Amino acid sequence: MLIPLRSGELQTLIPAVATGTQFRFALGDPRKILQRLLISVIGGVITLLISQSLSFNRWGSVWLVAGFVLILYILWGPILEAGRRNATLRRYPSAALFEGEVIEAYTKERVENQREQADASGRLELVENRRTWMILELADEDGYLGRVTFPMTKNHSMIRAGVLVRCIVLSERKDFSRVGALTDAWLPQLKLWVGEYPFLLRPAFEDLCRMRLRKTS
Repeated sequence: MLIPLRSGELQTLIPAVATGTQFRFALGDPRKILQRLLISVIGGVITLLISQSLSFNRWGSVWLVAGFVLILYILWGPILEAGRRNATLRRYPSAALFEGEVIEAYTKERVENQREQADASGRLELVENRRTWMILELADEDGYLGRVTFPMTKNHSMIRAGVLVRCIVLSERKDFSRVGALTDAWLPQLKLWVGEYPFLLRPAFEDLCRMRLRKTS
């Protein structure tokens, strides 16, 4: 079942500015955090030193501002990244609330990253870091809709075919004949959220479901 959203509802559900949850997600794993920190510290310190050497030059204040901006990169970098991801869905002209079910749930191994390291004999070997992802195929009475994928944790082992699922569907077309994207999904029977990225303001989405789905029941 697809229930088209009213004007402004998509923008309420997917904010332009990153939420706390989205900020933490965009901040990344420890390796990514370290990269951001190095950029902040090294770039900021170098730029501030340049600003000091140009303190009597009209460009000194520009370098000073740039230095503080770089130092704060550890904060504004994730905010900018999350805002960019939100914007990819907010741009769609048509959005609808979807209620259906999981018709198939399965897992797949993905290579997260690769690196070379020396073995005991000193020869380089390729080491792959793999992670298990879960794929949920979604459908309703009108047929197949699409899939939601996400890194699997222990909490996801309870997901089975037939479980009720709700999410937001985005499309370039008003009739939703072609699906452009799906948000993260809510499994109300399991009280579980799933998805690769937390696009939705979750309390607002749950409230929307209670209001709009009650009217159609």
